[in-house]
Amino acid sequence: MRYMWLVALSCWGELFAQDTTRLRLLFVGDIMQHDAQIASAFNATTQRYEYAHTFQWVKPLVQAADLAIGNLEFTLAGKPYKGYPQFSGPDELAFELKNTGFDVLATANNHSADRYKKGIYRTIDLLDSAKIIHTGTFKDSLARANTYPLIIDKNGIRIALLNYTYGTNGIPVPQPAIVNPIDTVLIKHDIQRAKDRHPDAILVLLHFGDEYQRSPNRFQKRVANLCFREGAQLVIGSHPHVIQPIEFFPEKNQLVAWSLGNFISNQRPRYRNGGLMLWVDLDKIRTDSVTSVTRIANASYDLAYVHVNKRKKFHLLPVTHPQVDSLLRTDSLALKTYTEFASDSRQWLRQHNRHVNESTALWMYAVIRRRDTPAPANPAGCSFMWDDVAYPCESLYATRAEAEIVRSLIQQAEPDSNPVIQLVRAAIDRKTEHRLKTPDR
Repeated sequence: MRYMWLVALSCWGELFAQDTTRLRLLFVGDIMQHDAQIASAFNATTQRYEYAHTFQWVKPLVQAADLAIGNLEFTLAGKPYKGYPQFSGPDELAFELKNTGFDVLATANNHSADRYKKGIYRTIDLLDSAKIIHTGTFKDSLARANTYPLIIDKNGIRIALLNYTYGTNGIPVPQPAIVNPIDTVLIKHDIQRAKDRHPDAILVLLHFGDEYQRSPNRFQKRVANLCFREGAQLVIGSHPHVIQPIEFFPEKNQLVAWSLGNFISNQRPRYRNGGLMLWVDLDKIRTDSVTSVTRIANASYDLAYVHVNKRKKFHLLPVTHPQVDSLLRTDSLALKTYTEFASDSRQWLRQHNRHVNESTALWMYAVIRRRDTPAPANPAGCSFMWDDVAYPCESLYATRAEAEIVRSLIQQAEPDSNPVIQLVRAAIDRKTEHRLKTPDR
């Protein structure tokens, strides 16, 4: 009888151990609007600003996330539209960000007060109109008290999201508006308020660091460590306009991305012409009928390069996307800077990241779209070419999350008979996950 009870308890424990809910987060860096971008987006025929082309290549990736979160580093203060140094971007961009798939925007940064009270208020109103969740700036203390920390429930997982900036470029924040400052006492208080709401995870978005420096400074490390000590699991940085490393500490269930770089901007110098798309999977595991634990299950990144074509149109290009080569083939200078950005970023991140590698989803998609991928009658004999080297198709494995991204990218583009697609779909259907065995890229 005792043995039977032990067996029953063991089975009960296994049942709840398998009750796992996943939330897939996507973080991107600085979303900016310089003069050249504003001029490029204007359609003289319609007299409107158009941005669909800017995001068309990254849109399937953004929409693959359960929650896509970005840093809005300009105001929506209305006309006259202007870039640096006091930004006000076209209203149309807010709605295109929503259409692209962004769910949440952080608004506390050094440009929050560029257009004074009107800029803060109107940005809040426009994001509300676009149905984009936002946090970091508020019309007054009552609005902050009622909506902060930001609590989001998605996929059965509750997250608390906080946002702060080191400053506002010397422009005083006009009362009664609030732009959250990086103040250690305030951050401690806010994290405790977040804990009182019983979230499964606490995320802190920090606008800090030295511009154009590829490594975090002491201030960044001190503030991030404070957030972790107080109970945060994720710290995501912005402001330097270049990529800084990502560090994941599985044993502590903590991850910090020091700077995601520029998502979209007109900063063209080396290291500034692109950024990271950071994927973080949160797993909520129910251990019994009332207890659960939430952990960072996976973290990976994609690189996105800002391409300005010969017509001065801006396009965000995911590095490794199979159609990028054809897009840049006639522009040798763009191809050179694109290749340089990819090489610089990969080398830096491989050297300095901790437990965070490049996502395999785009690589898999690139393999699928390669026209020299054979489709033999016997899939067991399948192989694909990569950098002039043949690899067996059975070497292609992915996590469910990565495979699902690939599925969203395929969109009926390839026939079911393609053996690589069969493998991808098999990966989606598998209950257990397998890390990709990738050739060096």
